[in-house]
Amino acid sequence: MKRREFITLLGGAAASLPLAARAQQGERVRRVGVLMSVAADDPEGPVRAAAFAHGLQQLGWSVGGNVRIDYRWGAGDGDRIRSYAAELVALPPDVILATGSATLGPLLQATRAVPIVFVHVPDAVGAGFVDSLPRPGGNATGFTLFEYIISGKWLELLKEIAPRTTRAAVIRDPAITSGIGQWGAIQTAAPSVGVEVSPVNVRDAGEIERAVTAFAHSSNGGIIVTGSALAQVHRDLIVRLAARHKLPAVYFERFFVTGGGLVSYGADIVDQFRRAAGYVDRILKGEKPADLPVQAPTKFELVINLKTAKALDLEVPPTLLARADEVIE
Repeated sequence: MKRREFITLLGGAAASLPLAARAQQGERVRRVGVLMSVAADDPEGPVRAAAFAHGLQQLGWSVGGNVRIDYRWGAGDGDRIRSYAAELVALPPDVILATGSATLGPLLQATRAVPIVFVHVPDAVGAGFVDSLPRPGGNATGFTLFEYIISGKWLELLKEIAPRTTRAAVIRDPAITSGIGQWGAIQTAAPSVGVEVSPVNVRDAGEIERAVTAFAHSSNGGIIVTGSALAQVHRDLIVRLAARHKLPAVYFERFFVTGGGLVSYGADIVDQFRRAAGYVDRILKGEKPADLPVQAPTKFELVINLKTAKALDLEVPPTLLARADEVIE
């Protein structure tokens, strides 16, 4: 869909409260809560929200008619996310869409009764969110972001696009299970590619800037940005620091590269929001999250920014360009 159509759909979702009376007489208006990890003014937010709303519409749900959607925007702030989690649970909704581990954890602390569908969660079993992928067992199910093995591939990708790299700063959130798991997978892969890795915590902008600046004082360095809500919140800063210090960087999501980053490899996040609508539909029609298996991504994207590569004096290998799903000139 075109961005204009996405925004139109989102506008319909945001206006759902006064339009709820449009539901057919006798038909109960169902309520869906959505807890986003990004800020309300993040350009990725409307695209994801509209993809979810469009998915519901394709399944017969009329936003502002027979379904109302209540959005809350966490902006990577733990206190705000916990407050919004409690607020959404109290509405109460028929089902909640959680985006990322940072929102799913607080929601599960707030309720074990309201059904939850999640997207963008790397390790739902390891984090204790579900009992198993085939049989989640509780009130939550959804869509994983990736397996940890992909983190090692990010390091291999960094070495492939910047062969002189011998050191890598790994930007991660140590407060979440997936941050620890991604770091562990990168550590395991590091000896095989001859790269020394060191962690950079992503708690706040000042910490990121100080750590990356200090890391850049030595030569042959690169950056790997692992998946987390805080990395999304601070993505503009991270991309600017990589450019300022001439550091090749590999990211976990496409929007880092469209914003000036070098290369990304990861799941198609917007596609997960579309697929999540299918699970929300099934729950609204009576199925239980415990019986719906957690699903893996079906679409992965390799995106390369040639303009950034040129600024870093990097010659992208033809074999890598041939594998790319998108090349930004």
